[in-house]
Amino acid sequence: MTLKTLRGHKGATYRMGRRRPVARAPRLSLKNYLRATLPPAPQTCDYSKAAAPVLANIYGNDKLGDCVIAGGYHIVGVETGNAGDLFTATSQQIIADYSAIGGYNPADPSTDQGCDETTALDYWTQTGFADGTKILGYLAVDPTNQAEVMSAMYLFENLFFGLELPDAYVNPMPEAAGFTWGVEGSPDPNNGHCIIGTGYSPQGVLVDTWGMIGTFTWAAIAVYCTAKANGALYVILTPDQLTKGETTAPNGVDWTSLIADFQSIGGSAPAPTPAPTPAPGPSPTASVTLAQAQAWAVSGLSKGHATLPQQQAVNLVKQGLVSNWPKS
Repeated sequence: MTLKTLRGHKGATYRMGRRRPVARAPRLSLKNYLRATLPPAPQTCDYSKAAAPVLANIYGNDKLGDCVIAGGYHIVGVETGNAGDLFTATSQQIIADYSAIGGYNPADPSTDQGCDETTALDYWTQTGFADGTKILGYLAVDPTNQAEVMSAMYLFENLFFGLELPDAYVNPMPEAAGFTWGVEGSPDPNNGHCIIGTGYSPQGVLVDTWGMIGTFTWAAIAVYCTAKANGALYVILTPDQLTKGETTAPNGVDWTSLIADFQSIGGSAPAPTPAPTPAPGPSPTASVTLAQAQAWAVSGLSKGHATLPQQQAVNLVKQGLVSNWPKS
């Protein structure tokens, strides 16, 4: 891959910089943790407004092939902005990460060779971003499944795309926000780029790139973000996002298995909050059959995760029995 410098409106320059990952990192797929009980995502969502100043910041991607680094920090901006404490990285912080992840040396322009998203995501899992955020890990999202992409965006407020753009996307370059990228020819291996999702509409995902927000259509995502097209699509998870997602979609995501799997590959995800111990109820005196008691115990367990610590399972069974047992 050769890094390209693109020329846009009034002589402005833009850079590519996403390289194909040399080795595939261990992937956990979001689809393996979504239950049938997951509430459907709304038809539209948009997390960009609270992060507008950061999303408009090109983070050096006009002069350097640091699109992967810029994309990561745009996600940090979306997360912190929507939490009410917007973080804007400095040029020094962006370059420090580009150097650590991509081997860039500001004193040697020949080292501006871009980087790949999985190396960056592994670095941010182990080391963290400049604001102190250390991600729990990342999940692969199926780009051909619109419902899954919507759920990922809605629950966790981000999508992280690595792809090879078709030439039609950059010749000519988008002039301003509001552009639309559809299915427009074959991906070009010299157009490796990283962009992020900030929301979605019925037309597609709202994406941020080079300081502009446009629409990446559902059909185009399904074509250009597959492994066959040398693309990838991830959602990044942080402790705060995990908590928010668990609150937004109770019983819709298998949090216990997800956390256990993150931990098995070196993550430090927190254990889920255990179910509260129910307050003691009146002593049951009415006659109840074994079948009834078993059914009530099962109903209590159905309110928990797919896998449960022993004490949490005990608590849920108690809740099911106490809430159903007839009072005399």
